[in-house]
Amino acid sequence: MTQRQERLFVLEASGGGRLFSVNPDGSDKKFLVSGCRIPDGVAVDADAGHIYWTNMGVPPENDGSIERVDLDGGNRTTIVPSGVTHTPKQLHFEPADRKLYWGDREGMRVMRCDLDGSNVETLVQTGQGDDDRRDETKWCVGVAVDPVGGHLYWSQKGPSDAGLGKILRAGIDLPAGASAAERGDIEVLFEELPEPIDLELDLAEHMLYWTDRGDPPRGNSVSRSPTHPPEKRREPEILLTHLMEGIGIALDPGGGHMYVTDLAGTVYAAGLDGSSRQEILMVQGNLTGIARAVLPG
Repeated sequence: MTQRQERLFVLEASGGGRLFSVNPDGSDKKFLVSGCRIPDGVAVDADAGHIYWTNMGVPPENDGSIERVDLDGGNRTTIVPSGVTHTPKQLHFEPADRKLYWGDREGMRVMRCDLDGSNVETLVQTGQGDDDRRDETKWCVGVAVDPVGGHLYWSQKGPSDAGLGKILRAGIDLPAGASAAERGDIEVLFEELPEPIDLELDLAEHMLYWTDRGDPPRGNSVSRSPTHPPEKRREPEILLTHLMEGIGIALDPGGGHMYVTDLAGTVYAAGLDGSSRQEILMVQGNLTGIARAVLPG
């Protein structure tokens, strides 16, 4: 029997924009792609053999895009061309509906598309035009999907160090008769957060994890809180602190691990409760998104 291989896929926004993979202990680093235009979010469809990532582009120019490569870095192709999304951030691959979901920061929206880049949809629209775009509380960054509960989660980070960040959720699909800008099913789960960035769900445990930038003691951290049932929701539990501008997070619920990146170039591994923290890679450039995948043997 061929052994399945677990890998981490990490984006580096510096160094010309690169995608690399490593083992969960940080060994066997392999560069897969270079020349990415400020890559930010990464997702892996291991069964189909594809890696997807977002390119922020130059935010004032509304020229973000989404690309795809094979697991070995071959067959690079653009699936969401420049300008279809403004500043795409965290990316989520949802196996249940075979869709990609992402937060569009200056676009002030949460979006999705089919895996070939077709059928681009806006699910949430928090603002319109340049005046709204200057209001960073409307910037959508992180995204996560609960296909069983039927919920879409996203973060709105707010200005730097302002404590105005929020995490919200709504139905995955637009309610009948609603528009992305006017839907009545949006819940604010948490507010007055430092700067919530990437989100991840442990669906089996109904637990939401996220990274925060911003000032200590709550900023530059990883936190979690139950999502269901609503009466169990509580003040977020801070799991990791003293990150250097924390960005990406990936979970391995079965193995009891989390993996986190920061802009200072560190990849952290820890238990899901924040225990046994290790720095498995350091000084790797400005790191953004991270994804974990078990590759077919």
